[in-house]
Amino acid sequence: MLLFYIRHGEPIYDPNRLTPLGERQAEALARRLARYGLDEIYVSPSHRARQTAEPTQELLHLTPTVLDWCNEDLAWGEFTVADAEGHRRWVYQDAEARKLLVSPEIAALGDDWYRHDYFRSHACGDGTARIRANTYAFLESLGYRFDPASRTYTAVAPNEKRVALFAHEGFGMAFLSSVLGIPYPLFSTHMGLGHSSMTVIRFANSTTDTEVIPEMLQLSNDSHLYAENLPTRYNGETPI
Repeated sequence: MLLFYIRHGEPIYDPNRLTPLGERQAEALARRLARYGLDEIYVSPSHRARQTAEPTQELLHLTPTVLDWCNEDLAWGEFTVADAEGHRRWVYQDAEARKLLVSPEIAALGDDWYRHDYFRSHACGDGTARIRANTYAFLESLGYRFDPASRTYTAVAPNEKRVALFAHEGFGMAFLSSVLGIPYPLFSTHMGLGHSSMTVIRFANSTTDTEVIPEMLQLSNDSHLYAENLPTRYNGETPI
């Protein structure tokens, strides 16, 4: 199975929708995905994610399944901190929290990083548990059951499906770190997801007949933008 994790196109957060450039990004993405096809599409309930998926579902004649647990608003309430002025930021973007996330003391906590005193007072633990549980249930519904003891997956129904999930960056940090078994502090501080970018994970290369270790084949790939002469700037900032 190939799992395509796709962040929404360039957004306007209020009101919640894509910019004109974001709409063009979504169309370019759809033409790329249509070249090889998809079997199933899943979307966050957020309008900007659903709007990004629309050109793809129209070209491929697929009806998306809405996953309420992927809503960015839920993750925002769990993985953000407030600065001295009361402005909220994702923990991996806040200067103080970001420095702590890469510290040896957080590394020593591994998967239980949220038990650190700084994060214990926030909802990071609840958010981690919620997204992990839903992620593993979702993947099992696709044929791959997570085994916490071995940190691998059992292929209960191995398949060659191509599945896409259209969602967000903030939520995606917790989702992708859960899928790959990479601690959230390490993943969120060292990885980025650009607008309309595609991250591809392959469930194959079993070490036994049923054991699967997922591989990230691509991270934040935006070659569809380059192919159609659209700006290739990371989140509208740094030209790449």
